[in-house]
Amino acid sequence: MAEQVLKDRYGHLPGKITQRSGQLEIRDAYGHLKGRYDPKTDTTRDVYGHIIGKGNLLTTLL
Repeated sequence: MAEQVLKDRYGHLPGKITQRSGQLEIRDAYGHLKGRYDPKTDTTRDVYGHIIGKGNLLTTLL
């Protein structure tokens, strides 16, 4: 499982992106799931399964 730590310009940790089962997941600083990106369909969905848009838009969910 790959993990990408996200930091803002002040060095604070707003979230992390991890890869699970071929999809990317974004979690906030508290570990709460915010959404998923599926590269097979090129679609980003929020935690409720609603489509956010085409492409990897995970960072817009933070």
